[in-house]
Amino acid sequence: MSRIGVMFDCNRAPEELPEFAAALEAAGADDLWVVEDLGWNGGVSAAALALAATTRLRVGLGIAPAPFRSPAVYAMEIATLARIHPGRIVAGIGHGVGDWMRRIGNAPKSPLSLLEESIVAIRGLLNGETVNLDGREVHLEDIKLVHPPEVVPPIVTGVVRPRSLELSGRVADGTILVEGLQPAQIQDAIGHIRRGGASDEHEIISFAFLHVEDDPERAAAIRATALTGQAGFLGVPVDEVFGLIGPASDVPAGVRTLTDGGADTVVLRPFGDDHLGQAVAALKALGR
Repeated sequence: MSRIGVMFDCNRAPEELPEFAAALEAAGADDLWVVEDLGWNGGVSAAALALAATTRLRVGLGIAPAPFRSPAVYAMEIATLARIHPGRIVAGIGHGVGDWMRRIGNAPKSPLSLLEESIVAIRGLLNGETVNLDGREVHLEDIKLVHPPEVVPPIVTGVVRPRSLELSGRVADGTILVEGLQPAQIQDAIGHIRRGGASDEHEIISFAFLHVEDDPERAAAIRATALTGQAGFLGVPVDEVFGLIGPASDVPAGVRTLTDGGADTVVLRPFGDDHLGQAVAALKALGR
């Protein structure tokens, strides 16, 4: 059975997160995913809040921008959470939004090199190794964690383009796929990941827009307006953006569409009003 997660939207105030996480755990979710976007909530601190408020949920950080997070510091932060909450944290990392990284003076010369070298360094540190790396972007000299985790958390990437997907297959434990992909696009992305060398153990995590709406006309109107931004990002017409928009009873079939396409974990991303209510309704329809 696939894992079902829910995203805590970065527009939600951080003080809402503990109650949101606890309610999702009670509703039967497997995962809660938090976000790290420039100017919004800190991803590591948000993950810590969610972990502290729950006892079972796996919490994913989706995603920390590599230019924003030194691999040594990120490994220290993740190791702390993994020691206190073993088996319950997923360390997500990606390129970051190029313009945001430029605005904070952290734009790398080679985003691909930075991401790959960061993952290699973070994994070595979490494994308790002494890391020496003189790469194109990452430079570490005799760095070792004093308190590495006993249960090493998976490192997953949030990437989009073919070369980045192949990189993820080469060095990461899983890949977060962007919202709105149709099954054929998921399979295409998995093809690039496999070409990078990923095994069947590589976790495919598909994020999916969620809006529970029983009225068909309102659901159609919501789809036509709310998904235009993602349609532009993906370069497709808005009616080709995949989303779980409609009655809660349709959610199981929509999730099966994604899992049949190759997703191991589906993360619901509610939008509009009452994110928690929509997520709980979807989980109930899924038999959680």
